[in-house]
Amino acid sequence: MNIPKLIIFDMDGLIFDSERLFMQFLSQIMLDYGYHLTREQYCQTLGLSMNDVRTTMKEFFGEDYPCDEISAMARRRMNEYAFHHPLPVKPGIEALLRHLQLQGIACCVASSSPRETVSLYLETARLSSYFSFIIGGDDLLHSKPDPEIFLTCCRHFQTAPADAVVLEDSENGIKAALAGNIPVICIPDMKRPGEELLSRTLCTLDTADQAAEILICHS
Repeated sequence: MNIPKLIIFDMDGLIFDSERLFMQFLSQIMLDYGYHLTREQYCQTLGLSMNDVRTTMKEFFGEDYPCDEISAMARRRMNEYAFHHPLPVKPGIEALLRHLQLQGIACCVASSSPRETVSLYLETARLSSYFSFIIGGDDLLHSKPDPEIFLTCCRHFQTAPADAVVLEDSENGIKAALAGNIPVICIPDMKRPGEELLSRTLCTLDTADQAAEILICHS
C-alpha cells in the first residue's frame, strides 16, 4: 500500500483509556440500583450500539433493568470528570499524532460516542489540534459494524477508502472498516477481538506509536 492520505481514529479504548474509567462510574451507579457488573459482562458491551447495549444488559439483568437511565447517569459523571481532568491518553497516541502531523497526513476521529462528548475529551486532553474532522454516533443513521461512519470520513476528505487507514480496538469497529473496504489496524484494549477477525487486519499492535513504523514499512 502507498502512504495513506487519511488516518481515521476511533476514540474510546483507542485514543483514551476511557473504557476502564467508564466501567468504574457505571459499576458504582449500578450498585446503587442493586446490580453487580462484572468485567466480563462489561467487555461484552464494548463497541456495541446503544440499542445492542440495551439488549445485552437486559439479558444480563432482566427486562426491568433501567439501562437508559443508568447509562445516562454514568455518562454524565464521566463527562463531569473529563471537564475537570484530562482523560488518560493511551500509550503511543501523542507520538503517532505528532508523526502524522509532520508527514502532513490528515487525521479525524470517528466515534460511537456523541460528537459533543468527543470534542470535550479531545479539548481537555489538548489533542483537538491534531484532528480536522470529528464525527460522533449521533451524526449517523447506522452504528458500527455498519461502515457509514468511516465512509462518511472518506467522503469528507474526498479520499478513496483504499487510501485511508482506520485505527480500532473493537470487533465492531474492525468489521465496519472491513465492510467499507478500508484497511484497518487493531490496537486491542480491554477485549481482544477474535483471531479470525484480526487475521483480516493490516496488523495487530500493542501501542499506537508502532503504527507509524508499520505505515512507513508498507509505503
